[in-house]
Amino acid sequence: MKRHGGDFQENYMESMATQAKPKLAGLKVLVIDDSKTIRRTAETLLTKEGCEVFTAIDGFDALSKIADHQPDIVFVDIMMPRLDGYQTCSLIKHNKVFKQIPVIMLSSKDGLFDRARGRIVGSEHYLTKPFTKDELLGAIEAHVSK
Repeated sequence: MKRHGGDFQENYMESMATQAKPKLAGLKVLVIDDSKTIRRTAETLLTKEGCEVFTAIDGFDALSKIADHQPDIVFVDIMMPRLDGYQTCSLIKHNKVFKQIPVIMLSSKDGLFDRARGRIVGSEHYLTKPFTKDELLGAIEAHVSK
């Protein structure tokens, strides 16, 4: 008579072996945007990929979160109240402790001026909103070596 216990154990071990660890597991990402929808969308997409996601509603909120969590990459909206994305990026890039963190600018505008200004303040990349999952992940893969 065949025992089924062995079959269960073999199937379980095979199942565990095929469940790959998410590609971006453990990566710390900060998303700064005054839009709750954008923050939530990015957080949902990135969490599914294994990222540890922190969010901030503006540049001031973000600065303390950068110091507390030391993210591997930062996504920052350009148009925000109090401290906009350009100012936030500039502050990150002028800080000797955090200047190596890649900063990706987010904007609903796709203008050459906005892209150029982002580069001037030190951003590594520019994504136009609404962004796709592939664009978000592509930006991370291009700028974070894990």
